[in-house]
Amino acid sequence: MYHDFLILGGAGLVGLQVCRHIVTQLDPRRIVVASLKESEAVEACQKLEAEFGDRIAFVPEWGNLFVPTDLADTPRGEIMASAKQRRRLLAALYDDFEAAYGENHLVRIIRRHRPEVIVDCVNTATGLSYQDVFDGAAKVRSWISDDGYDAKGISDMEALLLSQTGPQIIRHVRLVHRATTEYTTRVYLKCGTTGTGGMGLNIPYTHSEDKPSRKLLAKNEAAFGHTGLMFLLARTPNAPIVKEVKPAAMIGYRGVRVIQARDRYNSSDLYEPREIALEGDSLQLRESLGDYKKSGSLDVPVVDTGENGVFTRGEFAAITALGQMEYITPEEIAKIIVLEIRGANTGQDIISAMDASVLSPSYKAGLLRSAALSDLAQAEEESKIPSIALGRLGPPELSKLLFEAQLLKHACGSLTKAVATSPEALSAAVVKALGDSGVSRTAPSIGIPVLMPDGKRMLRGPRINVPEVIGHTTTVPLTDADTREAWISKGWIDLRVRNMAVWKGRLEKMIKARAVLRDAGSAAASIESYLGNHFEIGEVVAWIFNNEMGGYRVK
Repeated sequence: MYHDFLILGGAGLVGLQVCRHIVTQLDPRRIVVASLKESEAVEACQKLEAEFGDRIAFVPEWGNLFVPTDLADTPRGEIMASAKQRRRLLAALYDDFEAAYGENHLVRIIRRHRPEVIVDCVNTATGLSYQDVFDGAAKVRSWISDDGYDAKGISDMEALLLSQTGPQIIRHVRLVHRATTEYTTRVYLKCGTTGTGGMGLNIPYTHSEDKPSRKLLAKNEAAFGHTGLMFLLARTPNAPIVKEVKPAAMIGYRGVRVIQARDRYNSSDLYEPREIALEGDSLQLRESLGDYKKSGSLDVPVVDTGENGVFTRGEFAAITALGQMEYITPEEIAKIIVLEIRGANTGQDIISAMDASVLSPSYKAGLLRSAALSDLAQAEEESKIPSIALGRLGPPELSKLLFEAQLLKHACGSLTKAVATSPEALSAAVVKALGDSGVSRTAPSIGIPVLMPDGKRMLRGPRINVPEVIGHTTTVPLTDADTREAWISKGWIDLRVRNMAVWKGRLEKMIKARAVLRDAGSAAASIESYLGNHFEIGEVVAWIFNNEMGGYRVK
């Protein structure tokens, strides 16, 4: 069983109950309680220590998980007010993944504590969707006119780019994947959300806009986009066990008390109203607070529902009523989470439900695959046109490898002959095969250049696909040798001797695996086996994806 836990959002309504259930149901040695604020994390650990004593180490962690660690304690409003810090966030979100990984705060926490189990109770979808892309779009559009774009609106444009939920969730899940794999986390369990408390497009709760609420729908989009990416994470080799529990009701509650509340404008003051006449062509929505007389503070009895905020009696009664969101307790959620960690089949894991619902590869399709390949081979023979690659199916390595395999097949005819040929002779042979194989006719035209054996010349067409650039960049420097080698490896047909040596080694492994399969039967059938009897270029490249790149399916 597991002993080291990291609870993200551990000071929240669900997170704190998860900590308690882990202590009582499992056998933890250490629970890291992470929250946005230091005070919340420390207070939660103190509560847990008071309840359970010092037999378990409760360790506080805090900070924004989605930003570089040196900005983790900086309020988002303060970051967004600084042009320099906005550029930092833009780089962390849209630029080089390795750089973002090296400085991300969540990655640092995982690296520091190396938990066996991570329970993510952060309300990710709410936090991201409430950055309000719609408000950001309205601000940017207000700066745009028929005459162009006012430079004063650059900060609004940057804020809009930083409020996009898709790029944020994609980067977040990639960071989780890399960190949990690198630091051997065994279970990653997300407590998610439906975004609407289980209600549909007819949800009556809004943020003053038309129904259905755009913000709530953005939360739903973020929540299920996150689920979809975790579905992929669960199907990734060497990733942790991935689960998600998704409450479809309002979560509550922590307690009832009288507080000095704040309205949507963060004000806790009451004002005496003024009567005005509705006349003229406009209505001023914001007036100076100094023009109004204060009449007290906004004190009210409320029920505290944790991250969902506080509700008055009327609000709580309405939202939890039969036919509305209704509600579920954090203790019930925590119970399901701990059962799933223990491996119990609760039937509440969204990822398992999706696994059971998706349509898997079929026997009929396997039979038809052989027929399609046979028909394609016949079409090639009749038309005298090789069917190699169009460059439209990623990754870029696919087309590069298919064209290289086609050259080897044309030059040698069989795997055995290719293996029996020296790398130097292979390099010379594939150069001769460029024309007759159809490679020189097609590859450069679709953006895949051919690097000649001397490494100093290439055959190219009007476009080159790799390096892949975005924006307006059309020229890249060639001065860095390591960078150029990365481009060659990713998307250039490489006729150099050293690449032929790599190919020879691959083909040797395929032949050996085929021999083992013949002798050992079905027990030897795996992704390491080359299943074809002939030099089938697609099968060869699939073998490379499976065995060299780790790009294979596990379910």
